[in-house]
Amino acid sequence: MERIFVEIGDTVKARCGWCTSDPLYQRYHDEEWGVPTRDAQALFELLMLEGMQAGLSWLTVLRKRRHMREVFFEFAPERLVRMTTGEIDARLRDPGIIRHRGKIEALKQNAKAYLASIEERPFAERLWSFVDDAPRQNRPRGLRDVPSHTQEAEAMSKALKRLGFTFVGPTICYAFMQAGGLVNDHVVGCFRRTQVGRAKRCVVA
Repeated sequence: MERIFVEIGDTVKARCGWCTSDPLYQRYHDEEWGVPTRDAQALFELLMLEGMQAGLSWLTVLRKRRHMREVFFEFAPERLVRMTTGEIDARLRDPGIIRHRGKIEALKQNAKAYLASIEERPFAERLWSFVDDAPRQNRPRGLRDVPSHTQEAEAMSKALKRLGFTFVGPTICYAFMQAGGLVNDHVVGCFRRTQVGRAKRCVVA
């Protein structure tokens, strides 16, 4: 079983094996990852960040997240959709963000798709429908038991692409589902597994 043992107070507990010793990563694992959220804005931001992460480590995203929130209008779709070419060009010169033109342009496109989609169905309701509106409680014993994507993630990916979203492949969608609590993939033995299973809302850093 892949776990990392840590001291929390006077108790030794275990984290999932993917969590490094970096304090920022540990805080994310301990407070955010896998906690169910049904807040549409939080879900949209998370999906956008998962797309920004493609080809990079999630720790890179976490280190840049606060600044990206500042320069991308807190990931508010109503503002992202109005980004000008000049604003995009300016952000490509900012070392505090992930400087990839395709990913930044995708934020604008995805904001447009989001705003169009919610006229038909609430965003959170649409996403949670892929797990029948209840978090999937998986039981991975280690990283090898965790898939890169699932049928549900493939279905979500196809649906989002039909709506006009980009950077939403099955692997990105499954990472999003894990992070947003649509599935609980904390490994058996991780101290957060049971806590996340009982969680009612996400703590957003």
